[in-house]
Amino acid sequence: MKIKYLGHSCFQIISQKGVSLITDPYTKVGYELPSGLKADVVTTSHAHFDHNFTQAVQSKTVVSQVGAYSVRDIQIQGIPSWHDEKMGALRGENVIFKFVVDGITVCHLGDLGEDITEALTRKIGGVDVLLLPVGGTYTINAEQAKALLEGVAPKVVIPMHFKSDGSLDISDVSMFLQQFSPAMIQKEKNGEVEISKENLPSSLQIVYLERQRYE
Repeated sequence: MKIKYLGHSCFQIISQKGVSLITDPYTKVGYELPSGLKADVVTTSHAHFDHNFTQAVQSKTVVSQVGAYSVRDIQIQGIPSWHDEKMGALRGENVIFKFVVDGITVCHLGDLGEDITEALTRKIGGVDVLLLPVGGTYTINAEQAKALLEGVAPKVVIPMHFKSDGSLDISDVSMFLQQFSPAMIQKEKNGEVEISKENLPSSLQIVYLERQRYE
């Protein structure tokens, strides 16, 4: 499968058979999504403008709730969580989505903001590729993100929801990346990576995808 970073918490995931999924489409984060996006399914982790701007994507199917779904050859599971450390009192609920694509389990954490606990990592369960918010303020921060991935133990981690352009009051990706040795970090300047079951790393790899500028 191919994973392409479109900025903020938005990724396009394309299976080997060409089935396309887009996560958390956004608007007004200091930049906008490229025009003409299409997908077989769109997932939104919560109903905030920077995560559920589904008008930007042409798609027949939008998934935004907890539950189990199947769209062609992609299996989807929505898992309940909180957008903040006070059980939603500040920012409400958040849906964690797990996808099985080409035999690989991908987990998109959305705007996860609750405390990192053993109960949370058990609820997330086994993951091959973790799409992980790291910017803090509205989500877990860099240190919490590292603690979470240690509990979940994915093979590949792709950071998201960090300051790139614009004026969002969140941290940039450097605070997260500096917690790991350079040998563990793979930087992709073209904003995308191809992953197959056969080339999953044997130990943790951080893949930093630079957002492509479309403006």
